[in-house]
Amino acid sequence: MPRLRELGMAIGTTPTGPNNAITDVPGVTVGYETVVRDTPHVARTGVTMIFPRGHQSWQEPVYAGYHSYNGCGEMTGIAWLKESGLLYNPIAITGTPWVGAVWDAVCQHSMRNGYNDSFLLPVVTETYDGWLSHRMDNLVGVAQVEAAIANATAGPIAEGCVGGGTGMICHEFKGGTGTSSRQVLIAGNVYTVGVLVQANYGAREDFRADGIPIGRRIGTERIPSGWAETGHVPGDGSIIVIVATDAPLSASGCDRLAQRATVGLARTGGYGHNGSGDLFLAFSTGNRIVDDVNRLESLHQVAPGAMNALFHAVADAVEESILNALCMATTTVGVKGRTAHALPIDELIALMRASGTMQTPADGKPLSPPDRLP
Repeated sequence: MPRLRELGMAIGTTPTGPNNAITDVPGVTVGYETVVRDTPHVARTGVTMIFPRGHQSWQEPVYAGYHSYNGCGEMTGIAWLKESGLLYNPIAITGTPWVGAVWDAVCQHSMRNGYNDSFLLPVVTETYDGWLSHRMDNLVGVAQVEAAIANATAGPIAEGCVGGGTGMICHEFKGGTGTSSRQVLIAGNVYTVGVLVQANYGAREDFRADGIPIGRRIGTERIPSGWAETGHVPGDGSIIVIVATDAPLSASGCDRLAQRATVGLARTGGYGHNGSGDLFLAFSTGNRIVDDVNRLESLHQVAPGAMNALFHAVADAVEESILNALCMATTTVGVKGRTAHALPIDELIALMRASGTMQTPADGKPLSPPDRLP
């Protein structure tokens, strides 16, 4: 399946990183374990692991922030993240039934390997895949988390029906995992903003791509809803957004980035409906934190007036990540033959061409000073 830019479409004008992925932020790695089987129970689920500093994430915290656009969901460890302003471990994203098992698996991995063996509050978050996947079996646990940790990598990463995004539905099409990145020039330095989403939200009629009302043109009478026959309220669901940057920020700066994920979500037609868990976490690797009680920490941060470039980068990368999740997902048949249909790519292209808004994608090459942003 093609990514958005492979179709000749781009969101915004800010250049991407070399892989157009969250892993363009130096040090960030992502691992997946996808669980797809039909016996003894139908499984369309998995787990995604995001490491802010690779495997050093267990031992070196990063500044982090959080925003809840609508709170019908779960993200563990947030009370301590908000209190301390720090993220002390990797982030796990999975399906709703497996949050406890994944939390326990992350703790077990940490203790077995001598990381944080005295105290750990993992960040584990979810969206609901129970319409396509069985909910009553131990489908995601220690083995799956260990596999996702082991295969975490930098560089290009998979999208669509992978990891925690395997069983998700977005705007009543097949949804899942998507990613994108942007590079910005601030005070003579090039910084990267990377985003990863697990998209499982939205009504069909609300779906837009670069401002074009695609969902109204490809209605459920044309492509049936992935939630057909459920009595599901259109728009309910969830989306998890993880924002990473190497721009130096404090916890409050990370809070501000997390809030701007709302802009990108709104552009695609996310309204934060009552039954949707729209939870956003942002972290910055731009400061090294020693946590030595015998010395003062040294903190660098982007000036408030320069944050605008990062705000634009987050909004554009969130929008493109969602569209990548939709473009890369494939039609999935789940429990009881329930079917979530993929977004029809040929129709998307035709509608975007007819609108006159097709763009030539940015070349994706990294900026280096003194290159000028468009």
